[in-house]
Amino acid sequence: MADNDTPGPAAVSGVDTRLSRLEAQVATLAEAVRALARGLEAVPSQETSPQEPARGARLAHEILLAKGL
Repeated sequence: MADNDTPGPAAVSGVDTRLSRLEAQVATLAEAVRALARGLEAVPSQETSPQEPARGARLAHEILLAKGL
């Protein structure tokens, strides 16, 4: 049995690349969810436009499209 169970530099680089891509995608998804939540939140003491949810959804969609998701 070989004691060489550690990944090589190419494998580590591939993992780092995938992890960086995943982190960027999660950040983009979080931004889209924030935009959607802002469009859906309604403050009881304020008059809210019925167009706010649509605007939030459109912005979230544009964010995702811009990042290729």
